Amino acid sequence: MLRPHPAVLRRLVDEYEALAAEATGGPAEQNPRVRDLAYTLCVSTGTRTVERALEAAHQWLATAPAPVREPAAPTAGPRMAVTEPA
Repeated sequence: MLRPHPAVLRRLVDEYEALAAEATGGPAEQNPRVRDLAYTLCVSTGTRTVERALEAAHQWLATAPAPVREPAAPTAGPRMAVTEPA
């Protein structure tokens, strides 16, 4: 089975958990974004419930390799003043 990139999976989990924690006055599933995230998590992890999807995602993220950081882009160096022709 294909697995989502750890950075993508982390973003999905974080956003879902944040929105679910914010839910007041009713179930979080009433929020369309929460439903979309739950569906995406289920599809991404091959599960049928968001609870199982979160369990699988947390397990995968715990064993995922550390993210590779790309080196910073080189700077262009000092800028030279441009003079206008007289």
